[in-house]
Amino acid sequence: MKFFLFFMCFIFFLGCVGVIINRKHLLTVMLCLELLLVSLFVNFSLLCSFYNNFSFCSSSLVLLTFSACEAGVGLALLVVVSRFCGSDNVFSLNLLRI
Repeated sequence: MKFFLFFMCFIFFLGCVGVIINRKHLLTVMLCLELLLVSLFVNFSLLCSFYNNFSFCSSSLVLLTFSACEAGVGLALLVVVSRFCGSDNVFSLNLLRI
């Protein structure tokens, strides 16, 4: 059980490193954020089953719901940005420039 918790913490760390390093394209940033949220969901679910505290499971389901909403809003944002700017480069997203 502790191996899985360590592994999911490592996956969370990889997601953080991915957000820091891969800031060139919007799609890779969104995939790294999705990796962060899914690893948090799995960690909360594992902790819920490890401590036999099933009242805590509702927060993991809320986190999974927010993760799905974030993916939908992120994909809509990607479509709008790629239509407006012509690419999904994060550096071309300057809202102060019109």
